[in-house]
Amino acid sequence: MKNKSPWAWVPTLYFAEGVPYFVVNNISVMMFAKMGVPNGQMAFFTTLLYFPWFLKGIWSPFVDVVKTKRWWILSMQALLAVLMILLTVTLPHPSPELIASGGTSIGLFRFTLLLFIIAAFASATHDIAADGFYMLAQDSGSQAAFIGIRNTFYRISSVFGQGVLVFIAGRIERSSGDIPFSWQVSLGVAAVVFCLVTLYHTFVLPRCAEDCPREGAGASTWRELGNSFKTFFTKKGVVLAVVFMLLYRLPEGFLVKLCQPFLIDSAERGGLALGTDTVGVVYGTVGVIALLLGGILGGVFVSRVGLKKAFWWMAAAITLPDLVYVYLAAVQPSDLALIYAAIAVEQFGYGFGFTAYTLYMMYFSDGAFKTSHYAICTAFMALSMMIPGFVAGFIQEAIGYLAFFWMVMVCCLATLVAVLLVHRRLPVEYGRK
Repeated sequence: MKNKSPWAWVPTLYFAEGVPYFVVNNISVMMFAKMGVPNGQMAFFTTLLYFPWFLKGIWSPFVDVVKTKRWWILSMQALLAVLMILLTVTLPHPSPELIASGGTSIGLFRFTLLLFIIAAFASATHDIAADGFYMLAQDSGSQAAFIGIRNTFYRISSVFGQGVLVFIAGRIERSSGDIPFSWQVSLGVAAVVFCLVTLYHTFVLPRCAEDCPREGAGASTWRELGNSFKTFFTKKGVVLAVVFMLLYRLPEGFLVKLCQPFLIDSAERGGLALGTDTVGVVYGTVGVIALLLGGILGGVFVSRVGLKKAFWWMAAAITLPDLVYVYLAAVQPSDLALIYAAIAVEQFGYGFGFTAYTLYMMYFSDGAFKTSHYAICTAFMALSMMIPGFVAGFIQEAIGYLAFFWMVMVCCLATLVAVLLVHRRLPVEYGRK
């Protein structure tokens, strides 16, 4: 292997892993909402875009036996760069009147959706290759040393995707009044940045002898995959575990598709009428900081008392702060500091409470097939967000934002039931240092 420091490529590799994910799953939501696509259609079709991450474990063996991880990384990055350019130059321009009416059909964006779908599959494949390459191109000591660095730069890509790009679109919208053009500029910035990262990796990403196709591994890999599914679904308590994984985040599954559209929707429709750039700031900076802080403190809390004792506190943290949206929808405040604080509370609670979900998946995955079993758990995690996402927008359109957020609070009971189902099986000391 060429002697290149991980500092030269780990930060940019995980920044590149995050950018397309946030463009596909976050930018699409904001962009379609600002273009006047009804919430029902917007939520349904942007939820469909998440399917490749739900299914990626099925084709991950293919990445192992065809070409090298480095080849997959560079190929997917080049494809993603081309797709971002195409998204920029082909974005439809609905009229201001159509946008203002809130009746823009998602059918106008057929080609845009097709490009997003291809980008989603390319991004999910890139994730598989990047995570494999991270382990192959470093020894175990270096992997451990850089785990925090890779996670940090993935979060930086979140700030870029949810914050910077949305802020740019908002500023262009304020100065020009042209909503489609503002998103065209924002996507263009994403395309330029991703092209530069791809070019950089072409020359900097190291080559290593361990990074080679697993010759003759095709049949055995698929057999291992089959065994991992068989052993997962024959585990003791698997039904309760799956029910937990599907229900614990049910409120968040409904909330995540509508919280940002709620912030930008007009006061007449029950929203807060915030500017796009303001939403970029609150979710790209305040929200990310609160989320990270909640996750860090959640990990510290579990390490001190164990997951069993922490579980109910974490279930409360991931559910009760959703009340802030009930308050915001009922009062419709104009005080930005109050709105920022409310969203920070909700994001902090989510970060704190999600720690329990992650640790439970690790606990249930433990055993001979822990890596494969954890991948199956993450598939159920994705499914838990997709099922409510498909119908969230249609429900909100039917009952309005305030009633919708009250419905989210009722769904918090599902989280409590999910914890009740698995809590008694947990060892007292699990997760405790």
